[in-house]
Amino acid sequence: MAKKLLLLLLLIILSLHPCSGSVVKFLPGFEGHLPFELETGYIGVGEEEKVQLFYYFIKSEKNPKEDPLLIWLSGGPGCSSATGLFFENGPVTFNVEEGYNEGSGPALLSTTYSWTKVANIIFWTSLVVLASPMQQLNFLIHLVTQEKLSRSMNLFASG
Repeated sequence: MAKKLLLLLLLIILSLHPCSGSVVKFLPGFEGHLPFELETGYIGVGEEEKVQLFYYFIKSEKNPKEDPLLIWLSGGPGCSSATGLFFENGPVTFNVEEGYNEGSGPALLSTTYSWTKVANIIFWTSLVVLASPMQQLNFLIHLVTQEKLSRSMNLFASG
């Protein structure tokens, strides 16, 4: 029941905030269409939505409507969730045997151990995109002085 409420809350929050999402069908270094559904974009946070958080959303390859939704957060401010996507539990990884392809970057290949085989995943980055250095400073001051983010995450993690 708690999982369904969390999913409903997340969907409500995401629907209230306009976001700039794009469906990605090809990635440089991967041959052909991606064998999974990938959306990337930014979502605004706060009343004026000056803080923009980047996300990768990958639908479950099994049953997206019935499978759980996982939210993957990497590290703290300044960390990218791309590490989780490419090196830990995402559906593609770097092909180190192929190396670097001239003009298209590193070669990518599908993984067999991806969590997206059985779950929908939002890889949410902790990098914050702000319009000005003053906004960056104000945001960092807010994080340090309010500690809302860390308290919320501790509450979420403890169940």
